[in-house]
Amino acid sequence: MLTHSYYEEDPRVRREAEALVAAGRPVDVYGLRRPGEPAEVEVAGVRVHHLDVQRHQGARLSVYLREYLDFFVRAALALVRAQPRRQYALVQVHTLPDFLSIAALPLRMVGVPVLIDLHEAMPEFFRSRFPGASKPLVYRALLLQERLAIAAANHAQTVNDALADRLVERGIARSRVSVVRNSPSLARFDAARYPVRTFAQDGVVRLVYTGALTPTYELDVVIAAIARLRALRPALALTLDVFGRGDSEEALQGDVNEAGLAAVVTFHGRIPLEDVPAAIAARDIGLAPTRRDRFTDISLSTKIFEYGAMGKPAICSRLPMVERTFGPGTVWTYTPGDAEGLAAAILAVVDDGPGREAAVALTRATVDDHAWEREAITYVALVERLIGTTAS
Repeated sequence: MLTHSYYEEDPRVRREAEALVAAGRPVDVYGLRRPGEPAEVEVAGVRVHHLDVQRHQGARLSVYLREYLDFFVRAALALVRAQPRRQYALVQVHTLPDFLSIAALPLRMVGVPVLIDLHEAMPEFFRSRFPGASKPLVYRALLLQERLAIAAANHAQTVNDALADRLVERGIARSRVSVVRNSPSLARFDAARYPVRTFAQDGVVRLVYTGALTPTYELDVVIAAIARLRALRPALALTLDVFGRGDSEEALQGDVNEAGLAAVVTFHGRIPLEDVPAAIAARDIGLAPTRRDRFTDISLSTKIFEYGAMGKPAICSRLPMVERTFGPGTVWTYTPGDAEGLAAAILAVVDDGPGREAAVALTRATVDDHAWEREAITYVALVERLIGTTAS
């Protein structure tokens, strides 16, 4: 596997690698390396090679491209050098960037199948994150590299039906696209392993957010909603615990201080994946606030599934994939960008105990239907089919 990410922090890559190890396939992962990290470690049976490239989150577009190219070259060389010894049966490339799949071309040329795993729509992500990527020439270049990246692979898989439909609409044959949903493992997100917290049992309604602190996730709207709630209902004791890091953290801290919420909102930084279930279990309401744009219209936050797996009511932005996945009476939604709407959703959860319990049960049923334990079967079967087809 090639992944331009820190393997230990990437839940999808880890779930897939560990699923293959459990199925009897040895797995090597080539990923990013933090300063001071060893070049090679073993994590849950997966051999992880840390290439000497670091992520520059929140940097300019040119910095991202240099970083991507640096990793591309190192990953391509690492694969070529390792193949005589390791004899890989398949190379899986996790995006972003899409064009990383071209690094596996030398192995594909000698018969090794390549699977590209499109976590996101790179052209839409860049257009959302970088104003310059909206220029017609830049956007066309992003679309071209996406098409070339898929052509360099034997097969493409992605994380939801909307992204798969998008690829087909852009001319990729349906037979070359599979969906392996980005859902949590119920073995990891198992509420029974943690102390039971009844709703606001200590008299405080504890909100939680677990994820990146970037412009895509509108935590500024959450902060404004909490400020609004303090004005609407001063007697309501409320806290927000934020677990994650990103380039928006400094601005968000400023928003908190300006709103006088320093005693209410706590930024804990990023925590290990293994600690996320406990963080959720100790709170009352999970938040998945997301801005709406062309990128998020075809995205679905895994956080919603994680909150549901841990038996917590979830409040999220009203986005197409949320409405497509979670039916009526499951999660609470609000119009993206609407702090008053979010405040009203929080109060609705707080004030309606029976409705809250019913929603949690319905959400859990959806989570069970999409659990990684089900998706892993589809994923491992796809990998084995690609290996078997090429071998025959």
